[in-house]
Amino acid sequence: MRYRAVISYNGAAYVGWQRQLNGLSVQETLETALSKTFGVPTSATASGRTDAGVHAEGQVVHFDAETSIPSEKIPFAVNTHLPDDVSMLLCEPVDDNFNARFCAKRKTYCYRLYLSRHRRPMLEGTHEHISVPLDFTLMRDAAKIIEGTHDFKCFEATGSEIKNTVRTVYEIKIVTGALATVPMPKQDESLADVPMLLNLVTGDEFNCTADIYVTGNGFLYNMVRIIAGTLVYCGMKKLTTEDIRHALESGDRTLVGKTLPAKGLHLIEVVYD
Repeated sequence: MRYRAVISYNGAAYVGWQRQLNGLSVQETLETALSKTFGVPTSATASGRTDAGVHAEGQVVHFDAETSIPSEKIPFAVNTHLPDDVSMLLCEPVDDNFNARFCAKRKTYCYRLYLSRHRRPMLEGTHEHISVPLDFTLMRDAAKIIEGTHDFKCFEATGSEIKNTVRTVYEIKIVTGALATVPMPKQDESLADVPMLLNLVTGDEFNCTADIYVTGNGFLYNMVRIIAGTLVYCGMKKLTTEDIRHALESGDRTLVGKTLPAKGLHLIEVVYD
C-alpha cells in the first residue's frame, strides 16, 4: 500500500533532503526509521529536494509498506526511530499512482528574517538577522513585480543546467511580527519589576520579524533565497521596482539581490489536487 506523509525537520545538521556521500541527509534518516518500523528496507520519495541547512515544516513524501499499523498510528511508530530534529506529523493511505514529486501542483516556502540591532540567539538557527531598518512598503511593491509568470533566469543561482526557466509565482506575502524587548529598569527598580514590551511593527521599525511567503508552481535553484535577498535590498533602498523589471527582462543575475543563507528558508506546504 502507498502512503503519503507530512514530514517536518530542522535542516541544520543535514546535507539536505537527498541521500549524499558527503554526509547525513534527511532522506537517509527517514528511510532508516521507516525500515526499522516496517522490518524491511523502505524508501521514501519527497515532493522535492531541500538544500543543506534548509528546514521543512510541511515536506510531503510517499512510501510503500505492507503493515497492520493503522495509518494514523504510523507517525507515532516512526517517530520513535527518528531524532528530535525530524518528525512525521501526518500519514494517510493514497492511490498507488500518487507521486509526491510529480503530482505536486504548488509549493509555499517562507524565508524568515528578524530585524534587530543585535543578534537574537534563539532565532539565529532559523532566521536571517538584518541589522538595519527595512521599508516594508517598498518590499511589498517589489513583490508585486515578481508575482506572475516570468522567465526567472535572473533569480537562478549560477551553474544550474535547467533550460526552461519560466515559472509562475502565484503570491508573495510579507508578514511582520513583533519581538519582545525589555526596557532598562529605573534606578530603584529590579529587572524583574519591568514588564516585557512588544514593539508594534509599522513602517521600518526594529525589533520585528518578517516572514516572506512565496507560493509558486515550481522554483529554480536558490530562487526563493534570491527573491528574499532582492526584497531585502529593496527594503534597504538598494534596488527599485524598475531595477527588478529590468532584471526580469534581461535575465541578468547580477541585477538582483544576493542569495540569502539557507538557515532562513522553510518549506511550508505542498498542495496536490
